[in-house]
Amino acid sequence: QARLEESGGGSVQAGGSLKLSCVASIDVYCMAWFRQVPGKQREAVAAIDDDDSIMYAESVKGRFAISRDKTKKTLYLQMNSLKLEDTALYQCAADDICEDSDYGPLGKFFGYWGQGTQVTVSS
Repeated sequence: QARLEESGGGSVQAGGSLKLSCVASIDVYCMAWFRQVPGKQREAVAAIDDDDSIMYAESVKGRFAISRDKTKKTLYLQMNSLKLEDTALYQCAADDICEDSDYGPLGKFFGYWGQGTQVTVSS
């Protein structure tokens, strides 16, 4: 079982930037950021596989950048040019097996989840 701990959320004005971090307690091979807004379906924002394949949601392409430091078991999400619609609870997800899935980003299953960090963008 892995624990994932996110940090870096907060309140920022539209156009600003935030950098999220997620530290895993074990070695994991695929990692992703999801976001959840109450009343809406959880959305995969960005994901990175062990071979460094990356995906982004269309809504964040060109503004967000996902990266990882495998030595630190840490995932990052640099968020620039933030918009009001980026407001959400951002959750880190990961897995140490990364089985194929029809539903997960990069076609992978993510079995470990963090509690999330809130990002609030205001005008």
